Amino acid sequence: MHDRLVADDAIVEALRAGDGATFKALFERNYPMMRRVARSYVDSDAVAEEIVQETWLAIIKGIGRFERRSALSTWMFSILVNQAKTHRTRERRALPLSSLAGDGADEPAVDPDRFQSDESPWAGYWAAPPRPWQKPERRLLSLEARERLKAALAELPERQRLIVALRDIEGMSAEEVCTMLNLSQENQRVLLHRGRSRLRAALEQYVDEEDSPAADLAAAARDRALAHA
Repeated sequence: MHDRLVADDAIVEALRAGDGATFKALFERNYPMMRRVARSYVDSDAVAEEIVQETWLAIIKGIGRFERRSALSTWMFSILVNQAKTHRTRERRALPLSSLAGDGADEPAVDPDRFQSDESPWAGYWAAPPRPWQKPERRLLSLEARERLKAALAELPERQRLIVALRDIEGMSAEEVCTMLNLSQENQRVLLHRGRSRLRAALEQYVDEEDSPAADLAAAARDRALAHA
């Protein structure tokens, strides 16, 4: 965290000095995720794009008032979320992000068939345990597995996909995500767990479909994205 704050200080000072290269790098690094976050609040790509553009204008205008009480990324995404909520209220078309309805909140994170039945002497234990992931040095070579992970991520319910992306791709902490998206710790934890579980299930299916050594390579993205599961 200390290293991030030091880096943030350098970026903030460069932005305040009007450094175009710093702005360009910051924009390119954050634009894709900003667009995904904005899109989770509104019903069209065009509106999401408008929200992102308005956010960057607000960032540039407000950088002089940034007090460094939080990480720069948290501050930036908080501005984005506020802009998105304004548009959402205006359009009255999207559901509140903090609602769990429609995200599989009532379904189990892991298929119940993976566990022993209540009639079994080992009720509740794994019947089909998670597949072990071997040879990590080879997994990083699997571009096909990475593409499969991207596809599985895209198929997640919107809010699960957003939380997984913020936590496991952007590297944000639970506290940052909860603050940014106005979620409770419990809601954030449930969404993250369900999203990670679905990704694991999708990649396990992919591994089962492949013959070795392709199966050994299939866990590349899983290990990286689910390292904290």
